Amino acid sequence: MPLYKRKPISLAELPKTLEPTDLVYQIRFTKEIFHDYQDYVNRINLYRQRLWSCKVTGKSNLTYEEAMVSEKRATEKVQQLPQELMAPALHLIQFSMLPLKDLVDLIATKLQDCLHEGVQLDGKREDGVFPCRIMKVRDQCSKIQYEVSWLGKDNQPTGSALLNEDELIKKKPPVSKSMLKCFIRESTYRGAPWVLHSRLVEEHGISNNLPEELKGKFCFQNGVLVNSKKILNNAEEQKENMEDQESSRVYRRKMKVDRKKLEDSGKEMNDKEGDITAVEVIKYPIEDLLVKPEADDPILTIRPSPLRDFKVSADCIGDLLMVWDFCSSFSRLLHLLPFPLEDFENAICHKDSNLVLIVETHSTLLRLLIKDGGEYSSSLQKRRRKSKITLITWTEYLCDFLEMANNDKLYSHIATIKRGHYGLLDAHAKLEILRALVNNAVETNFVRELLDEYIEQWHELGSTRREEALQEARKRREEHLKAKIVSNGTSNEDGLIIGEKNQGILINNHGKQNGRVKLKKNKHSPKKSVSSHADATSKNNPMMQRQDAEARNGSTQHLLKKRSHQMMLKQGTDERELTLSTKEQRRQHYEREMEKRFIRTNPLGRDRNFNMYWWFRRDGRIFVESSDHKLWGYYHTKEEIDLLIGSLNCKGEREKALHGQLEKYYTRICGKILKKSKYMLGKIAVEEAVVRRSSRVRAPPRNNPANAFLRYVNRWKEE
Repeated sequence: MPLYKRKPISLAELPKTLEPTDLVYQIRFTKEIFHDYQDYVNRINLYRQRLWSCKVTGKSNLTYEEAMVSEKRATEKVQQLPQELMAPALHLIQFSMLPLKDLVDLIATKLQDCLHEGVQLDGKREDGVFPCRIMKVRDQCSKIQYEVSWLGKDNQPTGSALLNEDELIKKKPPVSKSMLKCFIRESTYRGAPWVLHSRLVEEHGISNNLPEELKGKFCFQNGVLVNSKKILNNAEEQKENMEDQESSRVYRRKMKVDRKKLEDSGKEMNDKEGDITAVEVIKYPIEDLLVKPEADDPILTIRPSPLRDFKVSADCIGDLLMVWDFCSSFSRLLHLLPFPLEDFENAICHKDSNLVLIVETHSTLLRLLIKDGGEYSSSLQKRRRKSKITLITWTEYLCDFLEMANNDKLYSHIATIKRGHYGLLDAHAKLEILRALVNNAVETNFVRELLDEYIEQWHELGSTRREEALQEARKRREEHLKAKIVSNGTSNEDGLIIGEKNQGILINNHGKQNGRVKLKKNKHSPKKSVSSHADATSKNNPMMQRQDAEARNGSTQHLLKKRSHQMMLKQGTDERELTLSTKEQRRQHYEREMEKRFIRTNPLGRDRNFNMYWWFRRDGRIFVESSDHKLWGYYHTKEEIDLLIGSLNCKGEREKALHGQLEKYYTRICGKILKKSKYMLGKIAVEEAVVRRSSRVRAPPRNNPANAFLRYVNRWKEE
């Protein structure tokens, strides 16, 4: 089975609930079956990575399918080893401590001395040396003789003879060293010491007893040879871990006594057994390297290793991303149709000198420098160059730029470019040239004016968002105040309000005050008190009768107004719900508009080891840059992103900030990943369709999805 990063990976298990009528996804070369489409895509993307190696030959940088084919061919080659030589070779392999190369040399030398039936070599006769083939080996009186058949033309036998070993001339080793390497890897399950599979040991009768020099160092456990020291170390580690856990439990139990009081007061507390001093409470987050694991910490996931299957060298990846991000972000200004990062990487590694994608990238940057009217434009005027850059003349303009740059590294590439061999430059040189072009393009007036315009529009969008937030807050306060006034109008602590907004008639049995008569409130039946007193006074005073009628009329108006206020409150609630929905739409609109006004790409953050994480809006991967800027990797699946987020410890300052940024952009990153997975699945389907077609109707190479960068056309090219 192929090895993934030098380790075997088992195949996916068959779904447990699988019905004959279910629609499933199957991988062609492993026959694995999946119910879930995303699981199928993740698995096939894993198999298509060039991180697999052949277990038999040791070849690396292969896909899973290529490693399978390599193992199959190597196994067939190993089976061609003669049966007569297999047992001697296996005896030499068993428990050998030699490195692979030395072991191969030893076996090749020993097998060259093993003469068996069927071996073709030269034999000595009275009249010279002639080719022959061993027909039979005779062991008589402790002396080995060989019955040979002399060979003539077309290896036809012409006679026979009986020869001694010194009369035979060995021509070449019977087995090649490459075959012996495959044979050793195929026959063993570990190295130094090399140990054969139990099947071969039983089949060829090879001893499975350890030599004396290995008995103290290795031993068999469950039928597998293991290191004795590792067994002892594992046992000691388990014992130490158990002791540490027990001691930590005792310590935590002791420190748990009134810990809350100690943290709140921060003072010393006397206990029966002695004085316990308050423990200093750590306020998180702190410096990441100072964070220590505690018992109550959440369980963090194991951070996955980022993939590093780039086609360019590690020291070029930073320049590759910088140039691609600039060309993609300022594509409208450059009149350059955006292209995927994979296509740009493939184009950089391609050896064609007039590849359209490369030519257009250089030409658009050079045109921008010419339009700017700076130093480069002045140098072209002195050389009397035409302002139009074409597919034929673009290298001349590029050489002029390299001469103007006055850089020794760049100047050394001019001779190769002038001979028309730009494609023969290595990827590092091409990216150095593009980096210099981008650095000059950033300093042009066109880019600076565009950036100033974007910054001004950013400020306008920000101020608009702040004004809307203030208006929303002001509106909420007004609605809250209005609701409070309405609630105060229906009931009052000082007495019963019969009129509108405290302007009704207040009656009190103590007498008149300010032209109104107040009535002391009865807690049990206020309405009855008012009505009885009004009836008593109305009989003797006609004016009171009129006031009583006005009061009853006022209470009716109050009920009507109360109902109208309730309707208004209900309508206001509906309006607030509509406002919230439009507010979310406006927020999304502002985010889209601000994203269009690109200024620069900032890293998402750093982890505890100062590794920097980058996400580019037009690519679905998260790139990881090491702290020394020499190593790059990336995560490209949703599962890897989830594991990365789960591995961040929010008690550290850097990892907490990184966790927040990943959570903020999580939906957009996963959307890009899903979109790219669908695109890759389409490419896989097309490739498999091409493989299944016959050779007579095979699609031309230009239709191969892997060569999409060869078909790039700049539809935004400035006329």
